[in-house]
Amino acid sequence: MLALHGGRSMRPSSPNRRPLRTNAMPAIAATGFAAGDKADADLAVLAVKDALANAGCDYAHSVILFLTSHFGRNAQQAVTAASRTARCLQVSGCTTPGVFTDRSWALHQPAAAALVLSGPISLGPVQATEPTMTFALPEHINSDWLIPYPPRYGTLATGLDEREGGKVWAQGKVREDNVETSFRGASVRTALSRGLRFLSPTLFVTEQDGFEVFQLSGNPALDTLLHQLPPEASGLDTLPLQRLCALVLEPGLPTPLALRDGRYSLLPLLGINSSERSVTLAAPLPPDTALVWAWREPNAAEADTTDALDHLTAGNQPAPDFALMFSCLGRGPYFFQGHDRDLALLSARFPSLPVLGAYGGGEIAALGDGNVLLSYSTVFSLVSANV
Repeated sequence: MLALHGGRSMRPSSPNRRPLRTNAMPAIAATGFAAGDKADADLAVLAVKDALANAGCDYAHSVILFLTSHFGRNAQQAVTAASRTARCLQVSGCTTPGVFTDRSWALHQPAAAALVLSGPISLGPVQATEPTMTFALPEHINSDWLIPYPPRYGTLATGLDEREGGKVWAQGKVREDNVETSFRGASVRTALSRGLRFLSPTLFVTEQDGFEVFQLSGNPALDTLLHQLPPEASGLDTLPLQRLCALVLEPGLPTPLALRDGRYSLLPLLGINSSERSVTLAAPLPPDTALVWAWREPNAAEADTTDALDHLTAGNQPAPDFALMFSCLGRGPYFFQGHDRDLALLSARFPSLPVLGAYGGGEIAALGDGNVLLSYSTVFSLVSANV
């Protein structure tokens, strides 16, 4: 059973399309979506057909296609079907746990989301200094490849499990290495929302053993966290472990600068030991490491997204023709109690703007002097046709 629109719903539904573009030039870009019971090529076909109808054209110059991780075994069939439907070879994308557009989304359900380009913008080879859209495989991502410029934006391709890894594709073919592409005939500007509420002053690791931290700045590590939380969240039985993390600051930077510019790595809190007053983090930290406790919190995320969108629209910027969003699986609708506020804020800022997005296991963005792989973040990229 297939559905053109409706997020998680698996019931058939009529396309919720924008008005048909009669006697008008095709749209520069448009999105399409389809979800169903099975991960087969028909979903990719429906998503591309939906996008072409919304664009008011019969074919596309380029297609960005996102498929849910259910397509791990038959990604090539779906990509080939999308290419035939769009009548173009320039089809790029990847598999991620969730996909979405400006009108629909799906998580943990087979789905396809597509953006078609039918005007002056098309996919092309990477330019040395231009922003590069990147779809990376976990086994092929490393600092030697990731950090150097050009600036990147994108996501980590994800499979259903370790046996079925993520898939990436470019020019209509599933690839065994990372995919990099740029937009020809367009400018791209990108901003990042980390969505964190900073809880503590700078603390230093003074006693640790592997992943377990016993003391921070000479005090029991657990107490340095509990003392910063509001009363309703500071009890051992109410501690929101899944939303608490340590921000490991980039060495040599003052704390205000590191926090302002996002120059830190995020380590989730895995557990606590109430008798030892210790905490367990997702990676070991050497002595004297500087960190700040933080809380992933929806209101902070909304404020951060608003700031990111303000940055994207500051000055005399051209109006975007479409947007790409790369969001963490832990930052999507479930984080915002069923409604993706990041997407809502973007759509409120740019009504009717085509948006294609992925909920993934890692976000790629330019930060500081290079590029980084992030967690629990949202990357916004606005694309405008060159005048």
